[in-house]
Amino acid sequence: MRVATLGYQTWGHRTLQALLQSDHEVVLAITHPKSDHVYEQMWADSVADLATEHGVPVHIATKPDENFKAALKEADPDIVVANNWRTWLPRDVFDSPRYGTLNIHDSLLPKYTGFSPLIWALINGEEEVGLTAHLMDEELDAGDIVLQRSTRVGPTDTVTDLFHRTVDMIGPITLDALALIESGRTDWTPQDRSQATFFHKRAPEDSLIDWTWPADAIERLVRAQSDPYPNAFTHFKGQRVRVLKAAVSEGNYGGTPGRVFIHEGDGMVIVAGPDARTGQNKGLKIQRVRLDDGTELAGTDFFPHGGGYLS
Repeated sequence: MRVATLGYQTWGHRTLQALLQSDHEVVLAITHPKSDHVYEQMWADSVADLATEHGVPVHIATKPDENFKAALKEADPDIVVANNWRTWLPRDVFDSPRYGTLNIHDSLLPKYTGFSPLIWALINGEEEVGLTAHLMDEELDAGDIVLQRSTRVGPTDTVTDLFHRTVDMIGPITLDALALIESGRTDWTPQDRSQATFFHKRAPEDSLIDWTWPADAIERLVRAQSDPYPNAFTHFKGQRVRVLKAAVSEGNYGGTPGRVFIHEGDGMVIVAGPDARTGQNKGLKIQRVRLDDGTELAGTDFFPHGGGYLS
């Protein structure tokens, strides 16, 4: 098939790479301009550079304006494949090719529609994450499902681990979904929109630890903000402290959320939870931190004794 791509960062790069290595003819690559947003400066393999290296026409756009539509019309694709396209597409774009537009989204739809699905899924304790190949319609990430692939979330997995596992699935799911579409299949699975969850873009405020969360949720937040992502952080005596490694305490600790309490094994326990006053909650054991100057310390070195509060 003649394929045009809408893609950005490593997700779009992997999609284009798979198509270039397939029997399909890539006739156009549309991508976004480079961004200074922190979440768009990581995993930033260039779609434009890859397309140019292979002689594929490139169009840079922030939205589907008239120039975008003209470039797509001239390319005359049989299908568009989108991955990490960041703006809404109107029907006259996604429906214009013969087979419409196939979107690759990094969640098991209908859950985790929208942005940063791996981060939100890990924070929320999901047992598996994955990819969905679906046909695009006018509602964000809501079209009929062509194919899904999943991977289990282990108890120590970070979002970086999940990124690498799911990004390696992009090529296979893209090509397998295209094969199903090209075969003439149309019996796709409608999404149950009553089960949909929609998440916003992440900002620095979303990495600030809320000590009224249960300790296991904070521990997952730490793993969901592993390098190179902006780390989960808190404040202590006027300085920002990034938490790189943490665990749920063995003992139960009571008091006020955020209280720097006591050493337990290789970390400092912080009181946590919505009902910490009862003494029935686990604490969060901070095992490793990073300061704004780049210094990394063991939790027991940064907190040599109990006392004070994290905010």
